[in-house]
Amino acid sequence: MMKKPLLLATLLPGAILSLAACAVVPNAGPVVDSPREVAQQGSVVPLLQPVQLARTVVVTPMRVTEDSRCPQGVQCIQAGRVVVETRIDGPGWRQTQPLTLGEPHTVRGVTVTLVSVTPEQRADSQVKSAEYRFAFEGG
Repeated sequence: MMKKPLLLATLLPGAILSLAACAVVPNAGPVVDSPREVAQQGSVVPLLQPVQLARTVVVTPMRVTEDSRCPQGVQCIQAGRVVVETRIDGPGWRQTQPLTLGEPHTVRGVTVTLVSVTPEQRADSQVKSAEYRFAFEGG
């Protein structure tokens, strides 16, 4: 009978430590797994460059999925739009969302807006992925 309390006393600290490792830490920042340094809000960044929007939110433009804007110097019936697949990281969560230029998007109580995409479309050539630059607001 004496072995059970001893065994329990031996295993209990390990079990507590194991559970503590799984605990959510309040006010923890987002986990960003990018080799690039995180830029500050207001920065104009290329694809795959993380941007800190608030203490707990980082966004990363992943790829342009649509750029139907009217090219410079061309008269169009519609202005078109830009849609950017964007990864949004918060404390303990990650979500990828299509963000449309100028349209606020709310996820988990955080509002993120893609506020700028350059360069403008050109009539004579397609914009290459490496040329795009983005700015975000929110948090």
